[in-house]
Amino acid sequence: MGYVAEVSLAKPLDGVLVVSVEQAVAGPLASCRLADAGARVIKIERAEGDFSRGYDAAADGQSSYFAWLNRGKESIVLDLKDGDDHVLLRRMIERADVYIQNLAVGAATRLGFGSESLREKDPRLVTCDISGYGPTGPYAAMKAYDLLVQAESGLVSISGAPGPLGRVGVSVADIATGEAAARAISQALVRQARTGEGANIEVSLFSTMAEWMTVPLLHHDYLGQGPQRVGLAHPSIAPYGGFATADGTTLLIAVQSDREWVTLCETVLDKPELAHDPRFATNKARVENRSETDNAVAEVFARLSTDELRRKLSDSRMAFGAVNDVAGLSSHPQINRITVAHADGTVDLPAPATTADWDGATASGAPILPALNQHGDQLRAEFA
Repeated sequence: MGYVAEVSLAKPLDGVLVVSVEQAVAGPLASCRLADAGARVIKIERAEGDFSRGYDAAADGQSSYFAWLNRGKESIVLDLKDGDDHVLLRRMIERADVYIQNLAVGAATRLGFGSESLREKDPRLVTCDISGYGPTGPYAAMKAYDLLVQAESGLVSISGAPGPLGRVGVSVADIATGEAAARAISQALVRQARTGEGANIEVSLFSTMAEWMTVPLLHHDYLGQGPQRVGLAHPSIAPYGGFATADGTTLLIAVQSDREWVTLCETVLDKPELAHDPRFATNKARVENRSETDNAVAEVFARLSTDELRRKLSDSRMAFGAVNDVAGLSSHPQINRITVAHADGTVDLPAPATTADWDGATASGAPILPALNQHGDQLRAEFA
């Protein structure tokens, strides 16, 4: 008989204290990931609160961004230019394992909470500074929001269809940066536990998106031209994209190899002669003859119903999918959700992308979305 482990309420970051001077998306997402893993997160807000609290009221009266990124945290309002509040934050950081800040470059240092000086006093502290363009260089002092970095990094130049430029529809630069910060902090905590040594982590929206742009950049640097905007198609693979069916819907297919192309021709298109046609036999040839390749697929798809195509594609083990709108995501059979409580009700959110055996391991029920300064009195007493 195999060994069956007992269910434990322990989470990997139980006992870790995170103090985060944060706002908007990237910083709150990083600390949210740590809170999900069991860390105690104290969120420092200004008198008017994290400005993402006011983005909208779409989530049961709460801001959709704030509801997404701030579950399970404690909120306290501090004026860091006030002497007493300055001392209080310093006492919090003295007991913290992790300090995060995503203020404007140089602001934390001017307020006396720069990561370098904090780590000089406490070498075991893990600090994480999140910025738009990093602490040095000609752009260091520039304000940087998600759309600006999508544009500066070249992302919008390769996104969407030919025609007017447009941003990616979610705050991808902020999200990617928050995830990168959480990953680096988690790695630093492992070293901290093993050696007692802290770390100073720097992550910027621009550096994160520049790294995500590696493949287009390599095409530019080594082939002389970056990819063009091709809508639902793929700049390096064909056929890969959306094709209209006889009943007016669009199905996406993704042919990743020459072997899959043969399968598509033989079992879905019923045109085995195309499989080894020199114009289409390799992915390189199909990309060079993209219009002819796509037309061959489109002609067959236009004669078949969506249900028939789904059956043929499924039976052939081909990769395919629907082009959903947000309503389609909301009702999608694969979506998982979590519930977050707030003072006046609850909000259902998409569950985090990763699952682990410690998920849901809590005796306190749904995570709480903190009201502004909800924990101020308790925290002032605790750190007095």
